[in-house]
Amino acid sequence: MSIKVLVVDDHEMVRRGIISYLETEDDIDVVGEASDGAQAVELCQELRPDVVLIDLIMENMDGIAATKKITAELPDTKVIILTSFVDEQLVFPALEAGALSYLLKTATAEDIVKAIRSAQQSQSVIEPKVAAQMVHRLQSTATTKMPHEELTERELEVLRLIGEGLTNQEIADTLFIGIKTVKTHVSNILSKLGVNDRTQAAIYAHRNKLI
Repeated sequence: MSIKVLVVDDHEMVRRGIISYLETEDDIDVVGEASDGAQAVELCQELRPDVVLIDLIMENMDGIAATKKITAELPDTKVIILTSFVDEQLVFPALEAGALSYLLKTATAEDIVKAIRSAQQSQSVIEPKVAAQMVHRLQSTATTKMPHEELTERELEVLRLIGEGLTNQEIADTLFIGIKTVKTHVSNILSKLGVNDRTQAAIYAHRNKLI
C-alpha cells in the first residue's frame, strides 16, 4: 500500500521539486499540495494523508500552528518538518506541537524519502544539528537546580522550622544555636530562595514538600 503524502510549502518551486522526486517512488503517492498552514489543515481533513511534509514559515497559519491542529485532529497522520531553520525558538515548539521528524531543506531527496518511510512506521528522523540542540537542552534541564538545593543542611533545617511556624527564638532554642546565627540563616535562606519574607519561605517549603 502506498504512503499518502501531502506537501506543504509557500514556495511553488520548492513544492514542485519535492513532488517531482516523490512521484518517482513506487511506494509514495502525493495526494495533494498546499501553500500555507490553513490550506494544509483543510486538505488533511479531506484527504487523510499518512504523512505531511510541511515548512514552518508561511503566511495564513504557520507550520507550527498547522502541525498542532493536524496532530490533534488526525493523530494517525505523521508530520515531518522540512525547513531552513534550526533556531531553537522554532525547533522545540514544532516538536512540542506534535511533529514526528525535523529535517532541513539541505537534506538530500533520499533522506526525505527515508524520513517519509520511517514516519509511516512511527519512527522519527531528526536533523543532526537539531538533535544536538535537543541533547543540550536536556542536559541543561537536568543540571538546573531547584533554589532549595543551594541551601546548606543547617539552612534546610531552619527553613523546615520556619515552615512549621516557629519564631527565630524558638528556632534558636530547638537547634541550640544563637539568635544571631538564626537571623543569618534566615537572611541567607530568603536570598537563595529569591523570596521576600518568612511567609513566602514557608509557602515555598510546603509547596516543595520540604516539611
